[in-house]
Amino acid sequence: MPMDLIPFNRPFLAGNEQEYLRQAVDSGRLSGDGSFTQRASALLESALGVKKVLLTTSCTHALDMSAMLLDLQPGDEVIVPAFTFVSTVNAFVLRGARPVFADIRPDTLNLDAEHLESLVTERTKAIYPVHYAGVGCSMEAILSAAKRHHLQVVEDNAHGLFASYHGQMLGTFGALAAQSFHETKNFTCGEGGALLINDPALVERAEIIREKGTNRSRFFRGQVDKYTWVDMGSSYLPSEMLAAFLLAQLEARNEIQRRRRVIWERYDTELAQWAENNGVRRPVIPAGVEQAYHMYYLLFPGLAERTAFIQYMKERGIMCVFHYLPLHLSPMGLGFGGKEGDCPVTEDISDRLVRLPFYTGMSAEEQGRVIGAVKKI
Repeated sequence: MPMDLIPFNRPFLAGNEQEYLRQAVDSGRLSGDGSFTQRASALLESALGVKKVLLTTSCTHALDMSAMLLDLQPGDEVIVPAFTFVSTVNAFVLRGARPVFADIRPDTLNLDAEHLESLVTERTKAIYPVHYAGVGCSMEAILSAAKRHHLQVVEDNAHGLFASYHGQMLGTFGALAAQSFHETKNFTCGEGGALLINDPALVERAEIIREKGTNRSRFFRGQVDKYTWVDMGSSYLPSEMLAAFLLAQLEARNEIQRRRRVIWERYDTELAQWAENNGVRRPVIPAGVEQAYHMYYLLFPGLAERTAFIQYMKERGIMCVFHYLPLHLSPMGLGFGGKEGDCPVTEDISDRLVRLPFYTGMSAEEQGRVIGAVKKI
């Protein structure tokens, strides 16, 4: 195997991370909601047009907060795609709610809105769409179904920061949305997240939940003379160190997205003929969708071809990986009544998808090596 391994992901430094970390240390304030947290939150609020942004320690915690804010209870049902990360589901399972798994579209791999109506029952409380690969879901259909049945919508936008759907930014459609700043995302602080709050009625309680169930945020604004325990909650505030690192990334968002677009488009252009010749499908980006350039994946004819491809690339020092396993067929999913055949597209796609190495600092030489290896198959 070559010594110069090409990883699936490699963190990228935008430029000011170390300086901002130094400033955070020198400030003497390392706990949450200091100046860097405020600046990063304000940047996101302004760039997205969101009523309130609360940074969290992970996207998982932002999703956890969403379930609390929706007051999900034991016996409630939540519709969620079967093709997603477990955090999307754990958020409401922890509250005692039951996941109802929806299949995905064969083109975008997003929740198939055509099947929503058949999944709604009198116990349904919310829909959690996931913008897979940073490509927007069919939000008109999802919001329409939610309105007809008086359901809340929470967007899992872990992949889609700064992407848009028919001119509207992802994360601004539902009452709430969750963002991820994990190491593998376009913008990172190692581990981190954010809760986007589009419904003003949820802002004050979200602050309380995030502050361990206290009205501490009101205290610091001078709205009360002391703070106390007023609701359930936990500790979801990231440190100033994380916020400082994240701010540097967010301030460089245009350059980061420019770099990622170049990488994505080169993959798509140079692999087009090879994919057609070998029965491999490339990502589908519908009209009116401005994607986030979060990943580049290929869909092979079957599991055997996918497995052979990953091994072939590994032998050449190139790390390619598959993605989600169907949640409805996991041990927990089976416990909630999932069974084979419930979500046929998810079951098919999960066996055939592979993600190519994709990171902001990827050099043209590195990408050329990946493309060259693929074309030799």
